[in-house]
Amino acid sequence: MREPFLERLEKRVLVADGAMGTELYARGIPFTRSFEELNLNLSQVVKDIQLSYIKAGADLIETNTFGANRFRLDKFGLAAKVSEINRAGARLAREVAGDDLYVAGSVGPLGVRLEPLGPTSIEEARDAFREQIAALVEGGVDLIVIETMIDPAEAHAALLAARDSGSLPVVVQMTVQEDGSTNTGSRPEDFTRELDEWGADVIGLNCSIGPAGVLEALERMARVTNRKLSAQPNAGLPSTVQGRNIYLCSPEYMAGYTRRFIEAGARLVGGCCGTTPAHIQAIKAAVRSLRPPAARASVAVGPEHAHARLEPVPVAERSRLGSRLKGGEFSLLVEIVPPKGPDVTRELDGAAYLMHQQIDGVVVPDGVGTTARLSAQTLAVLLHQKSGVEPLLFYSCRDRSLGRIQSDLLGAHALGLRNILAITGEPPGFAQPGSSAIFDVDSIGLVNVLANLNRGLDVGGNPLGAQTSFLVGVGANPFAPEPTEQFRRFQYKVEAGADFALTQPVFDVRRLAEFLDRIRHFRIPVLAAIAPLTSFRHAEYLNNEVPGIAIPQTILDRMRQADTGDKARAEGVKIAQEILLEVRELVQGAVISAPLGRYAMAVEVAGVLETGLKAAEPSGIHEPA
Repeated sequence: MREPFLERLEKRVLVADGAMGTELYARGIPFTRSFEELNLNLSQVVKDIQLSYIKAGADLIETNTFGANRFRLDKFGLAAKVSEINRAGARLAREVAGDDLYVAGSVGPLGVRLEPLGPTSIEEARDAFREQIAALVEGGVDLIVIETMIDPAEAHAALLAARDSGSLPVVVQMTVQEDGSTNTGSRPEDFTRELDEWGADVIGLNCSIGPAGVLEALERMARVTNRKLSAQPNAGLPSTVQGRNIYLCSPEYMAGYTRRFIEAGARLVGGCCGTTPAHIQAIKAAVRSLRPPAARASVAVGPEHAHARLEPVPVAERSRLGSRLKGGEFSLLVEIVPPKGPDVTRELDGAAYLMHQQIDGVVVPDGVGTTARLSAQTLAVLLHQKSGVEPLLFYSCRDRSLGRIQSDLLGAHALGLRNILAITGEPPGFAQPGSSAIFDVDSIGLVNVLANLNRGLDVGGNPLGAQTSFLVGVGANPFAPEPTEQFRRFQYKVEAGADFALTQPVFDVRRLAEFLDRIRHFRIPVLAAIAPLTSFRHAEYLNNEVPGIAIPQTILDRMRQADTGDKARAEGVKIAQEILLEVRELVQGAVISAPLGRYAMAVEVAGVLETGLKAAEPSGIHEPA
């Protein structure tokens, strides 16, 4: 009969099993399939792998349920089968393990970003984990292993869910990069202190890197906790050979590091990706050859060290736009779209023209269309450095990791950019049908990243030694078909640290006013986007095919009567001028688009405010051809 897991762990080192995913792949199961669904329809394959680890000497078998939560299963249309798949996974492992070995319920990350870096709340995450863990407990597991976590907040939610579901022991394993920190920037010392405080029974590491990196991080963890430790590294970093990932660490190499893990304080050892039964057999032999480890010296577990958080630079001191918004001055900006190809001559000439017309700044959008264009950040830097104009850079989260986002933003600040509009970016298929996209964070998470940088901290809360001074803008859509969700997200952006907002193009001033009234309790300065129409076809396209834009029938009728050509452009300018005059008392500024790079058209719209805009002829600066 099994001794309680934690009591056994007090007496000797236990050996866990190795990889499940890479073993399934080696048996011909593609990564595009839900491995967890195999618990229902290919159970013998799963059991064969688990039996091979038992024959190799494993004391503990994990269930095949790493991704069996509602978020991950929903990608395969299996969200309704969370409980069924987890119960089946627990039963399969119990059948193989019998009464002598331990069965650990495997719980991996949800596969979504949690607040403040993503849209999923901590309570939503806890509820999803609770659903999975309750089914594992019902299926008969002896303990819960929460593993491959990069975000301490998500690990905490899973730990709380495990406590909600009963009193089973809980192992929590984070995954780190080569420098020892998680992908969210949390250092081993920090997440270990947190997990200790939150009550994890065993704290450890698994996945991502090989034995050497895990050992270095484990030694740092051992200095700040008295909790039992665990180590389940990958069999090194994978090498791609003929399209397949091959893990190069030999069983002997892994066994050698197992001895070092135990010397560092690990009481549960095993392997993750690329680890085979041969590796576990060598690890078991290493464990048997060692004397029982002496008790680790007691360490003083103090609170997490205080980070050197700096006070953000006052808004008025961050940029000219920040100063104008803080001072109550109405700001006029014009959009300059990055060119196709590397030649920026026309854009630089356009910036000079707009500056002479006393436009306050320019807006550089990110991710326009699908053709090869200069990067928005590069154009913004060139406009700032060569023409002296102050740019507002759109920065999109699409296809950018958290690490790249932080590097980009620090680089932008070093190059003199101060105004950033944080946007999520176009979803897959919108920018280019059939394309895929990666979103490490959305716009709410990006605002949190920017707010941290403005306090001199990285995304993990670690001090950078200096701070940025970004003026942080966000998008706002007063015309969304689902306004409640838009208001909720807008409030989150404000709470995260947004300094101002830019609306979608305004054609219905009444709805804009309603939106502004609704956000009055969390109001920040708002810039209205003004888009001069060039033809009825242009208006019809925007109204029917561009998300977030709604054009009233009266405007569509006016453009239909004008039709095309100079008459239509004149009518489009007139409509834009009327809208600009109407919103003048409602918002703190406007961003005017220049259709097809017609900067004079934008200037003509702005001229209705009589802000001192003047003709370009006296200085010889003309609108670019």
